[in-house]
Amino acid sequence: MKPMIPVPLTRRRLLIGGAIVFAGLAMPGSIRLAFADAPTERRFVLIILRGALDGLAAVPPYADPDYASLRGALAFGKPGEQAGALDLDGRFGLNPALAPLLPMWQARELTVLHAAATPYRDRSHFDGQNLLENGTRRPNGAPDGWLNRALATLGNGDRRLGLAVGEVVPLVLTGGTPVASWEPAGLLPEASPDFLAQLASLYRTDPLLGPALSNGIDAQRLSDEVMSSGTDGLAMGGGMAVATTAADPGNGPNPKLRPANLMAQAAEGAGKLLADARGPRIAVLEAGGWDTHANQGLMTGRLATALGGLADGMVALKRGLGTAWSETVVVVVTEFGRTAAPNGTGGTDHGTGTVALLAGGRVAGGRVITAWPGLSPDKLYQGRDLAPTLDLRGPLKAALAAQFDIDEATLSQRVFPDSAAVEPKDGLIAS
Repeated sequence: MKPMIPVPLTRRRLLIGGAIVFAGLAMPGSIRLAFADAPTERRFVLIILRGALDGLAAVPPYADPDYASLRGALAFGKPGEQAGALDLDGRFGLNPALAPLLPMWQARELTVLHAAATPYRDRSHFDGQNLLENGTRRPNGAPDGWLNRALATLGNGDRRLGLAVGEVVPLVLTGGTPVASWEPAGLLPEASPDFLAQLASLYRTDPLLGPALSNGIDAQRLSDEVMSSGTDGLAMGGGMAVATTAADPGNGPNPKLRPANLMAQAAEGAGKLLADARGPRIAVLEAGGWDTHANQGLMTGRLATALGGLADGMVALKRGLGTAWSETVVVVVTEFGRTAAPNGTGGTDHGTGTVALLAGGRVAGGRVITAWPGLSPDKLYQGRDLAPTLDLRGPLKAALAAQFDIDEATLSQRVFPDSAAVEPKDGLIAS
């Protein structure tokens, strides 16, 4: 059973040590925080796209001689042509739905990692996501997540530097280091301040509930303060759906996994919390809607809607972070890619190689980084997929080393076990 992570005073419950459920409270939007100084001012945000992103659609390799014929009706034209991609570097283009990210690219705050993958080579959503998050070479290779293991190296004491944006902490943040969980308010009526004060007084001598209630009320004040400052009408309510499991495949209707087109509101709120001096330094967001087996679309359709939501979410995250964006690295990943050729229902099936994105003020961007394998039949993985040539653990190691000064031995032995052969990818993060 996946261990429960404390989520004080959130969604009518208080989870303490994963064992006690204290019902009757409604303090959505709260986050448990200790106010000690953070050991770093740098931020790291992981965005997980659950369901398998089609990398050849997100960043089409329009200059590859085999691209147009292979993709057929799902092929974008060259820049300037009808249904053309947005040019990046003369070889690769950006899906037009990702146009809001062009200013980041032009400011050298966005990097594309193409033909990338984890070590996983099968095609199960559940196993692929589990491996992506546990950081080993196999599904279920560890009970905790690589980002929680990275947090453990920061020596943060009682300060909760990790933040899961959603109702349940995903596997990548699960582990021995305590983290916080936050979700936008408005889904449930909030408890009145008088009621909470009376409750805190009632349990003030309880060694377990007393401190937890006090911390939760303090955190609620911080959350209210952060969310109400300079929002220009930003509301954290609106009935937003959130993820409920650590490895939800996102392949089909799921009211509890936030679709990408609803991501912006949560992303901006998370950015505000990260930006606050008393807030977390690491956050994980999740979005579903990427399993496009049918009716994937080109300029419009399921994938364009999801990509547009992702772009809007990343822009909102930057807006929420404000000046802290200059100290931030954002990594966007998915469990695997999709087939290079369309299937018979206007979609794509589970594949292998895909794209990952790096964004942020700390990124040495404006580049597509790839050892491009080509799309000719003899170059496709198993004759059907974009062949992976970049192990995602290399860029992830580079980002963690640059942001949090984690040494290579710790990264290779503890954060990503048995990965000494995968070196941190040089040059991704500005010095």
